[in-house]
Amino acid sequence: MSPTEAPSKDAATPVVTVRNLRKAFGDKEVLRDISFEVPQGGVTVVLGPSGSGKTTLLRALGGLERPDAGVVTIGDASVDFAELTPNRHGRLPRAQRERAAALARHTGFVFQGHNLFAHKSTLDNITEGPVVVQGEDPGAARERALALLEQVGLSEHADKYPFQLSGGQQQRVGIARALALRPAVVLFDEPTSALDPETVGEVLTVMRDLAQEGWTMVVVTHEIRFAREVADEVLFIDGGVVVERGAPEQVILEPREARTQAFLKRILDPL
Repeated sequence: MSPTEAPSKDAATPVVTVRNLRKAFGDKEVLRDISFEVPQGGVTVVLGPSGSGKTTLLRALGGLERPDAGVVTIGDASVDFAELTPNRHGRLPRAQRERAAALARHTGFVFQGHNLFAHKSTLDNITEGPVVVQGEDPGAARERALALLEQVGLSEHADKYPFQLSGGQQQRVGIARALALRPAVVLFDEPTSALDPETVGEVLTVMRDLAQEGWTMVVVTHEIRFAREVADEVLFIDGGVVVERGAPEQVILEPREARTQAFLKRILDPL
């Protein structure tokens, strides 16, 4: 397998399995009994209104938020969050922290706002994770980073700093940075929402290419056309629950639930 190649596609093999996931902030339950699977090479798009729990779900998968209950399996790592027992300061014992961190090591996260290191070059932003976190040889990490930059159309920008790049270019660096970790699943949190309309297309093109190459992806987005063209499954989430799920042709073109219908009408016909 080449340094930029996705794992071979196998629709029968779940890469991500989520069972009965729950998360509350104080008295507000943000995720309520969320369950779904993503097969290897599959693309799941998560739709829903603001405050519906989409980003919290993604952050839970990426190890950036600790759920209160539920079982998450990514690759060969699995955690039953109800079994984790934080101390009175909210910290987990070391062994439990390592179990939870194992999930994060199987994910690459593409943030809404790029989150690049401003003082590091494009190349250094991409090699930071593999070298510092995964202990990879710097030369090998650099070689793969250059290949990834070519893949996202930014070979000539390897030595530039984030302030020298457009928003769309920065987001493509963010995608290359996520892929450099060789994750089992790539998580996208509304990756085009902070971009101006002229640069949205270049990011979506890269994401379409990744889907065609067989990368397993979970994408939170309002880009309905992208969801129709690329997703294998669409989840519509509202109020912390999965209201409707299915193939994009069904959920987007012929939604059964009134809440899904109302959401899509607001998105597709805002006037």
